[in-house]
Amino acid sequence: MQSRNYTAMKKIISNDIVTLRSLEVTDLDVLYKWENDSWLWTVSNIMSPSPKSYLWQYLQNYDSDIYTTRQLRLMITLTETGEPVGTVDLTNFDPFNNRAEFGIMIDKAHGGKGLGDAALRLTIGYVRDYLGLYQIYSLVPASNTVCISLLKKHGFTTAGLLKKWINHGTEIHDVEMMQLIF
Repeated sequence: MQSRNYTAMKKIISNDIVTLRSLEVTDLDVLYKWENDSWLWTVSNIMSPSPKSYLWQYLQNYDSDIYTTRQLRLMITLTETGEPVGTVDLTNFDPFNNRAEFGIMIDKAHGGKGLGDAALRLTIGYVRDYLGLYQIYSLVPASNTVCISLLKKHGFTTAGLLKKWINHGTEIHDVEMMQLIF
């Protein structure tokens, strides 16, 4: 029989659509694919392709204790099949001020299916109810209207506009700072 805490925790990180789980070494190939997608480099601050050996070492040494590393990456998987479809990142974790920066990525092949919505709902519950954070924030390219719309649907508001904040090839984009206060 599973403990009551395990059952409560499972409800926090899983629903009928997606599950949030820790990274596993079996995620190497999918992480290699995503980390080497130059389209994502703009929002992830990556400047060059990541070698598989680097990602392998990262996975082997991955520490999911947000209080130790001040960050947490969770794999978004389909609840029914376990197939990885994206990631949730909590970075710049500040336990003194009870906040963290939030990022989400859904694989292009799975976009438009409501998976980001389901994962964001779980993430909000997790950071508010389990980690006890007072707020999460996100820096989103102003041109990413899909992400901005998703965040606003879940109560995020625009806290400011950072002009010419991120470089994407020959273009420099503005970024909206989105904030959700609980």
